[in-house]
Amino acid sequence: MDQQYMTPPTSFRLADMAQGAYDMPLMAMKKPHDSHPSMGNLVLLVFEAVLEVVCVSLPGYVVARMGHFDADKQKFLANLNVMLFTPCLIFTKLASQLNADKLLDLAVIPIIFVIQTLVSWLVSVGVSRLFGFNRRASNFVTAMGVFGNSNSLPISMILSLSQTIKGLHWDKIPGDNDDEVGARGILYLLIFQQLGQLVRWSWGYHVLLAPKDKYPEYQDERVEEGQYAGDRETAPLLNEYDDGAAASRRSSSDDLSNYEPAGRTPVASRSRASPADTDDEDDDNFPKKARTTNALAPLNGNHPVFDGSGDEISSFPRILNTDEPDVPEGVKGYPARFNNAVVSAKRSTSNFVKRQYEHLPAPVKTVLSALGRFAGKLYNFLWEFMNPPLWAMLIAVVVASVPALQKIFFEEGSFVKNSFTDAVQSSAGVAVPLILVVLGANLARNTQKSDKQRDPEEDQIGTKLLVASLVCRMLLPTLIMTPVLAIFAKYVPVSILDDPIFVIVCFLLTGAPSALQLAQICQINEVYEGVMSRILFQSYVIWILPSTLILVMCALEVVEWAA
Repeated sequence: MDQQYMTPPTSFRLADMAQGAYDMPLMAMKKPHDSHPSMGNLVLLVFEAVLEVVCVSLPGYVVARMGHFDADKQKFLANLNVMLFTPCLIFTKLASQLNADKLLDLAVIPIIFVIQTLVSWLVSVGVSRLFGFNRRASNFVTAMGVFGNSNSLPISMILSLSQTIKGLHWDKIPGDNDDEVGARGILYLLIFQQLGQLVRWSWGYHVLLAPKDKYPEYQDERVEEGQYAGDRETAPLLNEYDDGAAASRRSSSDDLSNYEPAGRTPVASRSRASPADTDDEDDDNFPKKARTTNALAPLNGNHPVFDGSGDEISSFPRILNTDEPDVPEGVKGYPARFNNAVVSAKRSTSNFVKRQYEHLPAPVKTVLSALGRFAGKLYNFLWEFMNPPLWAMLIAVVVASVPALQKIFFEEGSFVKNSFTDAVQSSAGVAVPLILVVLGANLARNTQKSDKQRDPEEDQIGTKLLVASLVCRMLLPTLIMTPVLAIFAKYVPVSILDDPIFVIVCFLLTGAPSALQLAQICQINEVYEGVMSRILFQSYVIWILPSTLILVMCALEVVEWAA
């Protein structure tokens, strides 16, 4: 009776093949693009990320249109952001997320970054030659093409995609979830971002977006502008004596800075502003008792009368008598005594070193002299080349490389974390919103330079610069890097390339719009500011939606193909 339920023995291979043949049509109907979101959902994700940037930028635009946010205030905030908030952002992001182990695992990121930068540079050079740009315009196009946005827009996109797209979990991480995917994506973006910051604030700030007077072909023009500026500077002589005296001191200080009367030590050329400023600066080195001056009013309105103290003489640099500096008695004299002791110790140390140097053999003197010249040149180079973001990056790498230091700064509950680190993190949160607010104000046409202040070269080639910059940043690099990234993801045996979110990060950075911080640098160095505003408007308002859609779809196709 039970034999009707018995079947002849069958090999597992044949049974599995038969079951697979039955399920194959259903699998074929289900597999294609199962991990992809619908086109409508993807459009919504991209639109949300773009709208976030627009919402933060809009108040700056509105305030600028109301006349409360002119170009000078924008430049001030851009400088403030570079000097304070951006270094805080770099330090907190880099020092808290990195460590020695992660630096080894993420070693492939600098390779991809170098390839992307090289491709963008070659494309920019070719397009610039095609348009016939000069050196300054070519450097501007290169900066727009090389430095893409790796902060605000990509971060928003990665966080949105990690929560909504299926199939981004990494099979090499047990229990991987959407939050872990988003955290890894932010880490990858962080590495790319800091590499971009390093190149942006070094090569970009000092070379590609250098001020106009750094180019030899513009020297004559700048000299003429300087002469006119000097004429305007001496104009107050006709109005007020005080302003005229200040202008006279500024114009004559260069010629008289080397004047050295017997028995006196002239003040260096750094004291240029006014008698009050000079007194303050002199007091830093040799504090003296407060002096009172009785400046009498001019008798006939033309020639002022001096009291003979010499404090109101504007034709000669300030002469400082350091023979017997007066030091206040008691507690008030402590800072002055300490300052004098430091100066005396420096002088004694310098004299001791010189005496020891004179007793050395000639070959040793030669070597030490060469080393001293090299150290001096290196010191001068670092102080001219380095800027606050680069210093913050250097300090962050040091902190991240030393576990004990990283623990001191970022361990929850520690004194340094609750005081210093939290303060730095609070300042860091201002950097990106402030960039976007200034960007919105920069897009308001009423805050741009007037026709008299505008660079005539910008009016001649502004449209060409706009087209070339957009092509070099958002079109050609994507066409070239798409097959390169696909080959890397498929065939290069590096574990991180198997992470789907890493591939998406690489694609988003390949065709992302120009970095928002370029607007800061252009405002600071006065480089094609009007064209920069047009580039940002075209990139972040008009072309961002279709460009990001194409990048995300290409990334998802590569992830599926390489799996």
